[in-house]
Amino acid sequence: MSKIYVIHENGIWVEPLRQAFVARNLLFEEWDLSDGSIDLSKAPPEGIFYNRMSASSYTRDHRYAPEFAAAVLSWLEAHGRRVVNSSKALALEVNKAAQYATLMAHGIAVPHTVAVYGREKLIEAAEHFPPGPVIFKPNRGGKGDQVTLFETTNELIDHIRSAAYRPTVDEIALLQAYIYAPNRSITRAEFIGGKFYYAVRVDTSDGFELCPADVCEIDGNGKEHTAKFKIFDGESGIPQTLKAKLTTFLAASSVEVAGVEFITDARGDVYVYDINTNTNYNSDAERLAGLSGMGQLADFLAGELNRLYGNQQTADPYRLAG
Repeated sequence: MSKIYVIHENGIWVEPLRQAFVARNLLFEEWDLSDGSIDLSKAPPEGIFYNRMSASSYTRDHRYAPEFAAAVLSWLEAHGRRVVNSSKALALEVNKAAQYATLMAHGIAVPHTVAVYGREKLIEAAEHFPPGPVIFKPNRGGKGDQVTLFETTNELIDHIRSAAYRPTVDEIALLQAYIYAPNRSITRAEFIGGKFYYAVRVDTSDGFELCPADVCEIDGNGKEHTAKFKIFDGESGIPQTLKAKLTTFLAASSVEVAGVEFITDARGDVYVYDINTNTNYNSDAERLAGLSGMGQLADFLAGELNRLYGNQQTADPYRLAG
């Protein structure tokens, strides 16, 4: 019997989705690609494959899990399997420079960004970067790792020259113009099945660690962030023009499930700065809004399974939301 396969390298983040599958009596199996092997001479099993590989895998000592995931996804796609968030989506997940280039090609504004390879070239790029606050961030990153705001480019240069500096995981760094948001927040727009689901306001007062998953809610000082996320009513949190452009961008990039983060400056200009194809949801914010991202995602995956293979649930039929 065909089932839903979840590809990942961090089981903790999958737990809410497991619960959604169980509540709907759906058959599923997890492929943890923190290690493993595939026999390329054999065909993959039948089913729907949902890719949740994360760019931040290296922070959990799974440095090459995305590279292995790319091999697995290529194998699946070569055999015509239905992959949600395909290899094309994974390529964007681990490459912010590619995200920005593709976003701009779709007429979506991003902060001024320079991608740099090499420590000396990084200093040179900082010397020529426009004056003012600048953000240093990894090209492949996640969970806010190494994302640092410098008030001046001179401060950034001093940091690069210091013993405290460490290269990013792929040794490509991004210098990005800092966008000041008067309300000290960003917006994260969640898309499921390629369609807008909801927008959530995220308080950035505590820094760049914006992971919405429940396991990220307590910081190193034991401080809870239960009020950090607040879901907007309906579509009030996203400009309609931006929603339309993002929908087109995601479809062209084979990204079906994503959290898209954008910021609005003092003039009202909107800039997209991150695409998360391994998206998580905050249960407290969802409970207050009466929504469930993982529930909606489970319904979407079940609908795709049913569309391709017929009725696959083991008990009561699921209901496809939306």
